[in-house]
Amino acid sequence: MYESTTQIRVRYAETDQMNVVYYGNYAQYFEVGRVESIRQLGYSYKDMETAGVIMPVVELHIKYLRPATYDDLLTVKTTLRELPEDHRCEFFQDVYNEEGKLLAAGRVVLYYLDAQTRRKTVIPPAMKEKLVPFFTNQ
Repeated sequence: MYESTTQIRVRYAETDQMNVVYYGNYAQYFEVGRVESIRQLGYSYKDMETAGVIMPVVELHIKYLRPATYDDLLTVKTTLRELPEDHRCEFFQDVYNEEGKLLAAGRVVLYYLDAQTRRKTVIPPAMKEKLVPFFTNQ
């Protein structure tokens, strides 16, 4: 299993009139968490795109438990429970506040697609190589 964490500070523009983070912003927090989790591997979305692979989101599920408010420091925990073996990649993502309380829990499914043909493909070999060590003892 591969896990990473990323911190994000809530900006005023991300809140609504009640000073609560607007629910749609969690999708962006999840995206930051996924991008940074790949970067922490020593790979990047830019590397993936250079290799001719894109990753569109095909499913997004979020359960909201507690509100986040302006200036909160959030921690986005991103987990890959399984090594992607085909065109599908499933991320589990949780958002915590500074007290460690779970605010939102989600699951995001993306597909690996060939950037030119838009057909399903597999995880780029360089990215898979970076992930394999996290799954060898399972």
